[in-house]
Amino acid sequence: MRNIINGFRYDTDKACLIGEASHSGGGDFSAWRAGLYVTPRARRYFLAGVGGPMTRWGRHEGPAFGGVTSGGEGIIPLSQEEALEWAEQHLSTEEIERGFGEIIQDA
Repeated sequence: MRNIINGFRYDTDKACLIGEASHSGGGDFSAWRAGLYVTPRARRYFLAGVGGPMTRWGRHEGPAFGGVTSGGEGIIPLSQEEALEWAEQHLSTEEIERGFGEIIQDA
């Protein structure tokens, strides 16, 4: 998957995958699957995923006050803090350490 957002190219084929997660509870409307990536050069984090109409990948189609919401896919840029928060909620300790080892501190 590839997209240009705010002048930056995000490409899952060129970025480093930190980890993947999915959610299938609640049926097709809230099901999603996503990978957390970091670009090798600029160290920009992003989610690449697909999901049902009730997820962050849902797309509204039709007139502004009507129409339908359907599932979709896409890329969502994240700050380092947002990416770490998502990783802590969805990834294993090993994946988090591999993706964020330079900023994680011992308690």
